Parts: sequence; structure tokens; C-alpha cells
Amino acid sequence: MSVRTLSPLDRLLAGCERALEAIAGTPPAHRRSPAAGVAEAELDDAERRHAAGLMRINHTGEVCAQALYFGQAALARDTDNRRHLLHAATEETDHLAWCAERLGQLDSRPSLLNPLWYAGSYAIGAAAALAGDPVSLGFVVETERQVEAHLAEHLERLPVQDGRSRAVLAQMQADEICHAQAAQQRGGIELPFPLPQLMRLSSMVMKTVAYRV
Repeated sequence: MSVRTLSPLDRLLAGCERALEAIAGTPPAHRRSPAAGVAEAELDDAERRHAAGLMRINHTGEVCAQALYFGQAALARDTDNRRHLLHAATEETDHLAWCAERLGQLDSRPSLLNPLWYAGSYAIGAAAALAGDPVSLGFVVETERQVEAHLAEHLERLPVQDGRSRAVLAQMQADEICHAQAAQQRGGIELPFPLPQLMRLSSMVMKTVAYRV
């Protein structure tokens, strides 16, 4: 049985398909949603809008994660690191699907600016990869640490009775911790000043805008 070698055009088309799926579609999850066995909570209009705003931020964050990982994998210099990044992207696809499903349950929608978030994140991921695998993996470590922190914040800010959203975010947080640890073990370095601070600032902008738009 022969194995086809993908041409540059094949890889480009596959990348476009992944981008469209992340931005405009609902990619299939490989794992069952952690919210599947949790009963829907009674939420008033204000609580539902607030929960939806937080889940929209997290959905946008997963769109960005897809773009970052694929941008990094596209230019990764080591085959094993590329494989690791693509595996992590698969788990992020689960997060994306879970968040999209939860937004639908909350009668809401994803951010209208997801194409912009995806394009910018892909460019950042590719730039990190160009700096070399240790920097690229260090970027994963710092990104996942910051995501873990903002998920903890969202778990505090969600309506207490919203068990479904809470279950999704708790599993996402556990996965992000594993991603950071794996990237560090593979040689990810601590990013120099001011990169972590700039990443935190850009994340704040995204969260403020995605909550509403």
C-alpha cells in the first residue's frame, strides 16, 4: 500500500479547510463533552448572557489555539515536535467543539471577529516557529499557563448553577496544564521580557472584545 506524499498545494488546501472548519464550522470532537451528563441549569436572561459571553471568549480562545498550533506545526523544524503540536491541536479541537455546543445551548453565537483572530494567531504561531523549536515550545508553555489562569478566573465568574459550562472549562483547564507540561519537557524555554507581558495584553484585548462581539 503506497503512502501519498502531500504537495505544497495539498498542504495549503488542508490548511484552508482547517481554518474554515475552526472559524465557520463545528469540527467533530474526538471526546465526549464533559457537559453531556450534566443537567441544564435554570438561568435568568442576565446570567445566560454572561455565561454566553464567557463561553464566547473561550470559543475564540480555541480558534486562536487552533491557528497557533497549526502555524507552529507548519514551520516546526523537528518532526517529533511537529507531531506533538498537531496532537495538541487535536485536543484543542475538542475544546472548540465543546464551546461551540455550549454556546448553542445558551442560545448564543461565536465571535464575529473569529476570522481576524485566526489569521493573527496563525501569523504569531508561524513567527514563533521561525525563531526555533525551543522558543516555539516555550511559547506553548507561556500560552497554556495564561489560558489556565483565565479559565480559573472564568470558573469563578460563571453563574454558580451553570454546571454544564463549568464542566467544560474544568476539563479544558486540565488539558491545558498537560499541554504546558509536555511542551516544557520537550525543551520549551522561558520567554524573555517583554513577550509574556505582550501576550497577556493581547489576550486582554481579545477577551474584552469577544465577550460582546
